[in-house]
Amino acid sequence: PAMTIIQDFTGRAALVTGAASGIGAACAKALAARGAAKLVLVDVDSAGMDALDLPCDVQRIVGSVADERLWQGIAGSLAGIDHAVVNAGIGSGGPIASVSLAEWRRVMDVNLDGAFLTLGHALRAMEGRRGSVVVVSSTTGLKPVPGIGPYGVAKAAVAHMARIAAAENAKNGIRVNAIAPGGVDTAIWESGEDFRASIAAIGREATLARMARTTPSGRFASSEEMADSILYLLSDAAANITGHVLVSDGGFTL
Repeated sequence: PAMTIIQDFTGRAALVTGAASGIGAACAKALAARGAAKLVLVDVDSAGMDALDLPCDVQRIVGSVADERLWQGIAGSLAGIDHAVVNAGIGSGGPIASVSLAEWRRVMDVNLDGAFLTLGHALRAMEGRRGSVVVVSSTTGLKPVPGIGPYGVAKAAVAHMARIAAAENAKNGIRVNAIAPGGVDTAIWESGEDFRASIAAIGREATLARMARTTPSGRFASSEEMADSILYLLSDAAANITGHVLVSDGGFTL
């Protein structure tokens, strides 16, 4: 029998945040391709979500994961979900000593508060049934990388939040894990001035290749590779794994 059977999502329903691009979009496509019956997608980018052509029942919710009213409004849509990918996030830059409180809060609002709201609502929607959640953290939450203060702190926090939720929900048959990607080729880099300047000067591929020099594998991962690992953790193939932070970084944290 084909090994893929245990990563079969036939008939399952899943929530994916940050679904319009990058890792979120790759997860939505992979879940649909592996048989998911229903996807609830959340993102601020409605055009990006509309561009996803998915062969299943799709509900697209436009708004910020940090907006509590959004979650109150879609609680009914989440009833009966089996899986959640807590992925929405924004980038940030600047050393701790010079980051403004406003910038700190802007990042925490989406990357930490938004993840907290997403996880809480997903867990409540799974109550009384089995389910699994993957929270997207980052190697910057494990390895101190200068110049990305609020982002790294938020990603460390969400990984620990996932482990606490795992401890709280194991007895209920709900698994919660996190993934800590290293460099991934996604649109989150576009928010950085240096990145945009480098693209203008030498192009995107060369820019990413230069950034990947600090990664032993010498390359950045694709969103599809991250989605593969996330779906493994979500799937019954990982039935005995909970409270784990899976590092997928081409050796960056070595």
